[in-house]
Amino acid sequence: MTMTSEWLSVLPKAELHMHIDGSLQAERMLQLAKKNGIDLPYSTVEDVKAAYQFEDLQSFLDLYYLGASVLREEDDFYHLMMDYLVKCREDNIVHTEIMVEPQTYLANGIDFDVFMSGFKRAITDAKSWGISVLLILSLLKHTTEDECIAVLNMADDYSDDFVALGMASTEIGNPPEKFQRLYELGKGRGYNLQTHSGEEGAADLIWGSLETMQAMRIDHGVRCTDDPQLVEHLKKHQIPLTVCPLSNVRLRVFDKIEDHNIIDLLKEEVLVTVNSDDPAYFGGFLNDNYHALIDAFDLDKTDVLALVKNGFRASYLPESRINAFVNELDGMLGG
Repeated sequence: MTMTSEWLSVLPKAELHMHIDGSLQAERMLQLAKKNGIDLPYSTVEDVKAAYQFEDLQSFLDLYYLGASVLREEDDFYHLMMDYLVKCREDNIVHTEIMVEPQTYLANGIDFDVFMSGFKRAITDAKSWGISVLLILSLLKHTTEDECIAVLNMADDYSDDFVALGMASTEIGNPPEKFQRLYELGKGRGYNLQTHSGEEGAADLIWGSLETMQAMRIDHGVRCTDDPQLVEHLKKHQIPLTVCPLSNVRLRVFDKIEDHNIIDLLKEEVLVTVNSDDPAYFGGFLNDNYHALIDAFDLDKTDVLALVKNGFRASYLPESRINAFVNELDGMLGG
């Protein structure tokens, strides 16, 4: 481990792009499957991990939804959230914004009160560790807009628990125009607006997300480099990209980490951030993603500090807290 990697471990960090179901570790998946009588095509942790050789986004999503099917009771959701927050404490993540996807649970007959009660109990129990948590209501692009609006309406009883509306799942065949009304309704409810875009989809889908969905933050967005005008727009308006390097390699957006464009975008002064996406499936939590970038690009402390500061700048925290974290980080550069 390089000196920069060792120094990284002491830095307070923010994570902005993490699907809570994607943090379900193999051991917990098997334990919950056994407890809840869910049949999985795996009997050992090694079997589960062997299935992590994904061909594309869809092959990952198939396994992802299978894994999430083991979550049935409030305690299951408590342990899922608490397992991730333990990782946050280990990686010195002091602020995290977590995507919750109700449609995954509703399809299994599990209501909001079950999963939200488990999640909120874990968040409360972890408060003493100094970790702040915001939740993002994340809906699924492969479903219909009417289905998504129905879930948005269901979430009204929990609107104080969600800071933003986002969307995940398959980009191809599900353009931004499909969800214009949904996002107008989300904006009317006062949610911050974000969406997955420019991962498997082309740069024009990012433009559509900004213009049609009025997204203020783009999850992934790495295909923006196909359009220099878009890169300039992102830079000028400091529209955040929540980039997930190990995920992008595992899902073959890039062949290897050395091919990733996040450092080029950083040098272009685009507001790029480092995140883990679905860490249990993609080979690493937040610090693992930083370590991979440090090793691949021989990053120094200044580079790492810029990425870590961007994580706070792109967050939904109040400006005063963002500034406090940035000032704290500036004071650590010589450490």
